[in-house]
Amino acid sequence: MGEERSTASQPARIVVVGGGVAGLEIASALGKRRDDGLIASVTLIDSDSAHVWKPMLHTIAAGTRDLAQQQTTYLAQAADAGFAYQPGEMCALDRVAKEVLLAPITAPDGREVVPGRRIAYDKLVLAIGSGANDFGTDGVLEHCFMIDTRRKADAFNQEIRLRMVRSMTQGEGLQVAIVGGGATGVELAAELVQLAESARAYGAIGEAARFGIVLVEAGPRLLPSFTEDISAATKRRLEALGVTVLVNERVQQATADGLVLGDGRTVNAGLRVWAAGVKAPEFLSTLGLQTTRGHQLVVNDHLRTDDPDIYAVGDCASFTLPGQIQPLPPTAQVAHQQARYLIDTLPQVLRDPQAGSSERFAYRDMGALVSLANYDAYGSLGKFGLFNGGTIRGRLAMLSHLWLYRSHQARLYGFWRGGFLWLVDMMNSRLRPSIRLD
Repeated sequence: MGEERSTASQPARIVVVGGGVAGLEIASALGKRRDDGLIASVTLIDSDSAHVWKPMLHTIAAGTRDLAQQQTTYLAQAADAGFAYQPGEMCALDRVAKEVLLAPITAPDGREVVPGRRIAYDKLVLAIGSGANDFGTDGVLEHCFMIDTRRKADAFNQEIRLRMVRSMTQGEGLQVAIVGGGATGVELAAELVQLAESARAYGAIGEAARFGIVLVEAGPRLLPSFTEDISAATKRRLEALGVTVLVNERVQQATADGLVLGDGRTVNAGLRVWAAGVKAPEFLSTLGLQTTRGHQLVVNDHLRTDDPDIYAVGDCASFTLPGQIQPLPPTAQVAHQQARYLIDTLPQVLRDPQAGSSERFAYRDMGALVSLANYDAYGSLGKFGLFNGGTIRGRLAMLSHLWLYRSHQARLYGFWRGGFLWLVDMMNSRLRPSIRLD
């Protein structure tokens, strides 16, 4: 597997592919530890130029949060945290030479800006994340927006603002259909309600009936990973806000005019968003490592793949807890805990491979939260300590949801800088428009 360099006497080159929740936290934390003599360099590879906390992408898509304020540019973070940033998209892996292969970077007109490159590693962490899963549904890729990346969320926001201008000047109605009743679809629906209310306050659109939102879920209830009482309460709240909720309705086709349901009925919608299911990038199944049918890399309880120098975390990894049948879900909570594990144990492995590999990853279910914009929020508590799977709602759940994001910022920037960012956001929320109007 190539010459072994990752020993205490030979500092290791650590490469992290993917700058999401897990990847950026790992690169930032390990980059600050390069002076311990174990780490020669930390390199972060990502095809984008900036990071946005993935559970916030629906607010960027709706325009209820400003993208410029909420994103972390990789170059700036690299300078602050002591790692190197390499722009590019991983396309292959040379496990013999221990090199990550990056595809050429091209301009929109097809010009090659940067040729393909090879990045050498001693320890590789794959944190590539996941994308929306269209399940092979006809017309989805051609006619639906997806909001699983910063760029895609911003593209949807640009389009919906154009449609709102048309609605304001031409008197046309605006109907948005969202497919997928999980957290992303539910939260996006609520944010779009808030967008519509704020737009009416600014005079951008007229009567409420001219901005319609339809949420379509194939299963029997919304938020299937939450308790039934939270699912029912969420449905009632969305319907009270004017959202049309359709459950037990599978979409068989997406068209330029709307969605065709399983029984042939059509949901007319000028804008369509696909937020049903996730899958890992397909190229992961070409690396010669064990993967699932959904292209996730199978990892053991040290988060290693079947190559001992390659780790996988977050949405692109599949790990099943002992005694369980289903692998851990692709959530920010799982990604963070896996990142924390590698931040703590990878230096130990570099110092002493045998001693460092003794500690196993243990997942603690902290529950789950869903936020309905400024209207409401619900949370299920984890089953540990004094908690036993109870539920919370209202302001407490809203604050808990906000705290998750602020904790992520503190891990990236440190306590004081993260706190100042929170203060700046609070000030901007009072001084700037409540929605993106530029």
